[in-house]
Amino acid sequence: MSDRDEHIIEAAGRCRVVVKNGRVVEVGTPQIEDCPLARRFACPVEEMTPEAIQRNIEGRIRSFGMCTPEREVLAGPDFVLFGASELLSSAVRRGDLDAAVIASDGAGTLVAKNPALIQGIGGRMSGLVKTSPIPEVIARIEENGGVVLDPATAVIDQTGGVALAAKLGCRRIAVTTAVAAEAATIRERFPDTVIVGVHTTGISREDAIQLAGAADLVTACASQHIREAAKAALLQAGTSIPVFAMTRAGKAIILGKIGETDQPVIVHGTRLPVPGPQSPSPLR
Repeated sequence: MSDRDEHIIEAAGRCRVVVKNGRVVEVGTPQIEDCPLARRFACPVEEMTPEAIQRNIEGRIRSFGMCTPEREVLAGPDFVLFGASELLSSAVRRGDLDAAVIASDGAGTLVAKNPALIQGIGGRMSGLVKTSPIPEVIARIEENGGVVLDPATAVIDQTGGVALAAKLGCRRIAVTTAVAAEAATIRERFPDTVIVGVHTTGISREDAIQLAGAADLVTACASQHIREAAKAALLQAGTSIPVFAMTRAGKAIILGKIGETDQPVIVHGTRLPVPGPQSPSPLR
């Protein structure tokens, strides 16, 4: 660890958090006041305050080594039924996808073909804005079949990650992105890629329209604009923090996940979006 070790995360409520050398050194102001998902975290965020979010991040550092050389990169069980990592790891496990392009603290953009790696990284990390390389984490990812885009810098470049996956011989590729313009670029350059829009709290109306138009799947988070754009969706999974399938490819991934789970579900034809009894508050 060194002075160059810095990891910037937008955590619960899109709250900016900076971690250096395994310590939380900066916590911003969350954009929302309540989130039903955050209340279910292993270290719950019952109240959206900087102090509660700092405790959550510190709990992640202690429990699985987030942003440190001790970072665990594998996980098995789902954290939620329709999370982005749960959907992608399920699709890779079924053979519907060859690989997922995701981003990890300590490694940046990487290509993962191992469902447990997809879940271990993505299920524990949201809103990674910037990271710096941690050799131990990169080595652990590589030991489990992952390929890091740039081990020297840990750059987050999802377009470059899709190009790397294609170079590695992957044909059915999925990628997560929180940037609407990046999603549009990937759609233009790699039209067959399954694009998953994530971390959408606070997104502008224009970006929400662009992201929903380019993506196959998009998570609503606490975004009112994504919920409005989702009127064109083909399928909605969940209600409190829904995931919308904007294309047939996205719809197939959600239906594949439903076919795999033992949890009871309801399938009902209706106009979308369908609000839930609990949602993040206020929607941004």
